[in-house]
Amino acid sequence: MTGAPGPTTLLVIAKEPVPGRVKTRLTPPYTPRQAAALAAAALADTLDAVLRAPARRRVLVLDGAPGPWLPPGFDVVPQVSGGLDERLAAAFAGCAGPTLLVGMDTPQLTPALLAPAVRSDAWVDCDAWFGPAEDGGFWAVGLADPDPSHFPGVPMSTDRTGAVQRARLTGAGLRVRDLPALRDVDTAADADEVAARAPGSRFAAALRSLRTAQPAALAVAGGTAAR
Repeated sequence: MTGAPGPTTLLVIAKEPVPGRVKTRLTPPYTPRQAAALAAAALADTLDAVLRAPARRRVLVLDGAPGPWLPPGFDVVPQVSGGLDERLAAAFAGCAGPTLLVGMDTPQLTPALLAPAVRSDAWVDCDAWFGPAEDGGFWAVGLADPDPSHFPGVPMSTDRTGAVQRARLTGAGLRVRDLPALRDVDTAADADEVAARAPGSRFAAALRSLRTAQPAALAVAGGTAAR
């Protein structure tokens, strides 16, 4: 069921879940095909949460081609080339009015977690929303005025990315409110922890299916990866 109308455009930035192109840090212990299956499940969970949250418009900013995992209710726009900072800037540049962007790496996402940034009063005395990730990155960023200049030059994929990005927003004089910190799925240990936190998710079901199919091999490889 699609969420009610709201003041905020919701963006999901994602890669098509193609083996060898997504979740490469899950290999090993998982094969590229298994890692892609987990990515597809995480993306499906994310899209479902966004679909059930109130929004003015829902957009998938996609690297690749849409597949059967894409539900109705989303506009699809291609990602531009360049670094993630440039791709984030381009995603916001294509929007008007309050806009919140989320990634595909937090399948534990729910409409309740999004609620503070998408309700009718979300942008009263607030210029930006920020969702930090436990690894030092961020899983969500929102702007009342989707100015793309807040992103270029921010170093991505480091343990300081979130701090630098938030400082860029506050340094521009924006009033920033924070969403809860979430754990990204990057490694096998992340996958286990996120699945445990969201046992009813598609992601958790996909992980259980893989572990049922290859319990011994995954246990050995997972222990090796954790050391």
